Formats: sequence, C-alpha cells, structure tokens
Amino acid sequence: MIKISNHDMRLLWLKSHGLQRTDNKKLDLLQIIKDLGFVQLDSIQNVTRAHHHILWSRNKQYKEHMLDELLLEKGNIFEHFTHDASVIPIEFYPYWRGHFKRIKERLDKSKYYKDILDEKGIQNILDRLKNEGALHSSDFDTKSSTHKTTLDYMWYCGILSTAYRKSFRKYYDLSENIIPDNILKTEVLEDEQIDWLCSQALEKMSVASAKDIKNFWGSLSIKEVNSWIKNNRENLIELQWEDNNKKLIKSFAPLDIETRLANLKKDTSKIQIINPFDPTIRDRQRLKSIFDFDYKIEIFVPKEKRVWGYYVYPLLQGNKFIGRVELKADRKAKQLNVLNFWKEADTTWNDKQQQKLDLELEDLAQLAACKRVSWLNQTTKPF
Repeated sequence: MIKISNHDMRLLWLKSHGLQRTDNKKLDLLQIIKDLGFVQLDSIQNVTRAHHHILWSRNKQYKEHMLDELLLEKGNIFEHFTHDASVIPIEFYPYWRGHFKRIKERLDKSKYYKDILDEKGIQNILDRLKNEGALHSSDFDTKSSTHKTTLDYMWYCGILSTAYRKSFRKYYDLSENIIPDNILKTEVLEDEQIDWLCSQALEKMSVASAKDIKNFWGSLSIKEVNSWIKNNRENLIELQWEDNNKKLIKSFAPLDIETRLANLKKDTSKIQIINPFDPTIRDRQRLKSIFDFDYKIEIFVPKEKRVWGYYVYPLLQGNKFIGRVELKADRKAKQLNVLNFWKEADTTWNDKQQQKLDLELEDLAQLAACKRVSWLNQTTKPF
C-alpha cells in the first residue's frame, strides 16, 4: 500500500488546490475556477472580497473586476450553492441538476417556505423577468421579504440564475436566458451525476476519504459516496497518509497518484497571505491534521470572546503555516492597515521573513487599490 509522508501530503494538498509555487504565468481565470471546481463568494470586503483573494492567490495578475466580467459574458460560469454561494464552471451545469432537485425537495418540506411561496407570486416573478429582463430583489415590493424569499427559492431550484452582479448585488434572470441552450438541454442520468461529482471531487483533492468526497460539493449523501466507492474500486487506489501526529490515515486516490507524487516541487520560501475562505483551509479539521495549524475565523464571535481578531489571515510559507495577520483596508485613504501579527510558536522570524511578508502585503494592497501598507500597532511588528 502507498504511504504518503506528512511532508509530501502537505505539498500534494497545496498543489491540488493551486497554491504550490504559484508563478505569474499568463492568467487563465476560467481554468483556475475549473481546476478548483468552484470558488466561494463572500460579501465581506475586509481587504478584498474572499473570491477575489482566492483567485489572486493563484495568479497575481488577477484584478477585482475580472470575475464580474466573466459572469457577465455568459457561457463561462454560473452561480449556485455548494457550501455557500459559489461560482461554478458552466460545463458542470448538467451534473448539477441533482443538486437543484435535492435542494428543492428540502425547501418544499420547510414550513418557512410553505408559508411564503405561492403559485401567483412565482408566476408574477416569471412574467416580470420575461418582460423586463434581469431584476434585483429591490425592483419588487420592498415592504416585505416575500419576493426576496421567492427569488431565492427559484434560484436554489435552478429556475432562475444570476445574470450579473453590481457592487455584489445579485440580479436574477430566467435560467434559459443565462445558461447556453446546448448545456441547458443536456440530460445526464442521476447515476452519471453521482459518478461525476465523486470522481471530480477526488480528482481535485488528489487524496480523500468518503467523508471528504461527500463534503467537497456539499451535494451528495455519504450513502451515495460509499456506493460509488464500492462500484469503482478498479478506478481507485487505497493508500495511507501521515497526519501531523504521524498517524496513518486510510484514504482513496486517483490511479495516477504516484505520478502526482513524483511531480511534486520542492518547498518555496515565499510567504502567502491566505484568505479564511480559501478551499485549501476550508475544512479546519483537515487543516489541523495535515498542517498542524489551528484556525478559526472569528467574524461571528463576540468581540470580547475573540482569541485573535475579527478577520485574521493565515500565513503560509512552503508547506507550513507560520503565523497569522489581522488586516483591514481603508480604501478611501488607499491604505492597507496591519492591525496585528502573530508568528507560530515553532517559527523563527528574522529580517528575511519580514521582507517576504512585506512584499506579500504590498501585492495584496495593490489588489485592493491601496498605495501603502501601514502597521498601526508597531509593537506587533517583529522587525
């Protein structure tokens, strides 16, 4: 049985998520999204919104306007729900039909939606969209939340799609006006959908358990995943990987796993500021087991109970998380403020480390249209 050391598992995980030795090669935004599978959207603009940061981390030629433009062009990506609202490559759409169906079944059982939804309200929205084109929830009766709830229900069920966004405000339209006709009409059997979702999840993670595969898209049940594994043994390799405590964890991998391991690059010394919603660290339990790094985003934690701060970013160097930094952009003043900095206990910090962090801060500042970086709390600056 193949056994992957903790060192190689770290490198493999980073490479599989597009973070190992990111170079400033030509930007192919759509390919980045395809490689990741989806990119989570988030409304909080602390420095830059999470989706912009995630994409920029893979290629620093990315600019904030590019994702909105890609969505507006149509035929490239669509928006829907994985763990949260996300952008997904348009060719994945036929394999997402089961997701629409599952969500609809769940929402139809919800008392909340039963009390609000009615055929007349749904038809009113359909008529207005047919006659007026894409609309925002504020274009309807703003005295109640009925229209917003109905719009969201129709979006969850695949009846509507996101046409575009303005300042992160979502504009809805009929899916038939957004999704290319050849893709909208492509029928994929349920078994094929499950097979695709499972195989793609494993492909994008490189190493995964049944639970990991289930959690990747947030669509399938563990029963469906276990059944898929049972029926696809010939296309899977069982292996073990070493966690941070040197415990061997049983998992599955694609047939080309040995080639993937052989092609791993050496650690880089560059420091990267990672977004809290980055797919590399989304599963906090797996983050701990692979990288021995405890992390929690504390935006929903009361201020007096926070251990670190409101919006704190992990710092990655090579295959190790070496610290965390609390940042806030003042876009009006065009300044990126460093509020706090902490190095991990087992990390040695020196002038070279500080220079590398300063370079990364300057690059991130440029993404947020900030011209300078300011350490507001000088006592937290190591050098």
